[in-house]
Amino acid sequence: QVQLVESGGGLVQPGGSLRLSCAASGRIYSINAMGWYRQAPGKERELVARISSGGIANYADFVKGRFTISRSGSNVTLQMNTLEPEDTAVYYCNGIFRGANYWGQGTQVTVSS
Repeated sequence: QVQLVESGGGLVQPGGSLRLSCAASGRIYSINAMGWYRQAPGKERELVARISSGGIANYADFVKGRFTISRSGSNVTLQMNTLEPEDTAVYYCNGIFRGANYWGQGTQVTVSS
């Protein structure tokens, strides 16, 4: 089993920044990809950013160069800048290890003045 634990969410004003971190632990034999998804109230969960085992990053169009994903070992970080109220959601860490999909418990990000 693999556990993913997120940290770093919170309340921030529009235009501010937050840094989300996710630490994976457990039986991690190989990492296929890690990433971040988000789910706002009444909406479906959507991809924010993903980074492959080779370090290739992909971003959702709405990121618009504001977010940066990085990975070090089995830890993945999402640096979010110029946050907008529309970014308010629960953010989930995702990891694909040996083809199996794992999720963290989620961390709330609220962008409001």
